[in-house]
Amino acid sequence: MEDMYGIKYSKPEVVLMQETGIGVAEAAARTCYDSFENSENESIKFIENNLPNDATCKDINSIEDSNLLDDLAWTYFHHSILEHANLSFLVRGTSRGVLQEHARHRMQAISVRSTRYTMSSVINAFTASQTADDKDFFVDKVLGFDMFVTADMEYNKIEIGAIYDKLKYQSSVVDNFHELSIAKSSLGFLDEFKGNPQKLFEALEAGKKKRNVGDAFKHIISDNVKVDMVVTFNLRSLKNYLTLRDSGAAFFQIRWLAQEMMRVTPSKYLDLIIKKKAD
Repeated sequence: MEDMYGIKYSKPEVVLMQETGIGVAEAAARTCYDSFENSENESIKFIENNLPNDATCKDINSIEDSNLLDDLAWTYFHHSILEHANLSFLVRGTSRGVLQEHARHRMQAISVRSTRYTMSSVINAFTASQTADDKDFFVDKVLGFDMFVTADMEYNKIEIGAIYDKLKYQSSVVDNFHELSIAKSSLGFLDEFKGNPQKLFEALEAGKKKRNVGDAFKHIISDNVKVDMVVTFNLRSLKNYLTLRDSGAAFFQIRWLAQEMMRVTPSKYLDLIIKKKAD
């Protein structure tokens, strides 16, 4: 996929991991109006005079349509009841730039791949490259990590070269660079595989990972780096998210993500939050 500026990008992948259904939202709305008997869903009618058992709750959670929710969503704009429905998405391969945009949506639960714990391979590649002062080794190795949303090889080589230059500078101004970058148990590999970057890289990768290695090196990466995350929205918040982010005014990468999230969201939810286009 190419953006308007001529740079090629990969699109994120999204899977809907969990959905709670719309039945509880209808039950909440019926509670507000004390109108259980008016529901077209028998399991909702049942709870007017009864506490729901496990079977009834299962039926409630399998409800596919609700006339009341449709009326409240599109006629009366009573959206608070939509907060009782939740959806969880697994997102693979969006960018740190999108993550910054996501942070502006207050009502969400979000867990993101941590740079504190997952930068070891990049730092190992740099450490290995230094045993032969081989920048090309670093660039080629990191290129194989597929760590950027940009999909242009030459552009990504520039990105990786910039990472190398930052690390090179840092290694020249701190005396304890190796203490920051690799585990104490791996320090012996520096002499054992001196002059052989591939063997040193393999040894560092197989050894113990430096805990919180990203703390010292977060500065080397850009908003172009891929991140994975699990994000959970209630339906009202998802409505706000999709309305704002599936818009021509939105940052194009988060618009791609919103479109993928919408694609995997079942129609029983979308019908309550996305205005149908006229035929």
